[in-house]
Amino acid sequence: MKTYIRLIISVALCQAAGIIGSLFTTPAINSWYASLRKPAFAPPNWVFAPVWTTLYFLMGISFFIVWNIGLEKNSVRKSIVVFGIQLLLNVFWSYLFFGLKSPLLGLVEIVVMWLMILSTILVFFRISKKAAVLLIPYLMWVSVASYLNYSILVLNP
Repeated sequence: MKTYIRLIISVALCQAAGIIGSLFTTPAINSWYASLRKPAFAPPNWVFAPVWTTLYFLMGISFFIVWNIGLEKNSVRKSIVVFGIQLLLNVFWSYLFFGLKSPLLGLVEIVVMWLMILSTILVFFRISKKAAVLLIPYLMWVSVASYLNYSILVLNP
């Protein structure tokens, strides 16, 4: 497969995960989410879309770098599976938190997702340091999102 086609697929796959997640998120933003008590550090709603779009782009580039090294390598195949799991968990969090309107389930899941993102960084690091570094902003943002999720759970018993 041509390199540029792999690049397009990689970025599109990650953006598609964001679009699927937004199907659960968008309807809840101005209704359920707006009604929740949030901590003072909660970002304004308009911040989320550009941040997530950028993070999905970086995830796509990271995935592309690893995939481009070659699927004939066992380490690449295994790391792509780990990447895929964390990407599915990313979508699933939106379903649990916004779709089911459950900060508790969202919190449990986002902790697992955080661990899978860290695992992805570690397995990618063995293959490409650049690919691993591109995922650090994602891990940082999910760290903030995890604390925000926890805070919302505590503030809205």
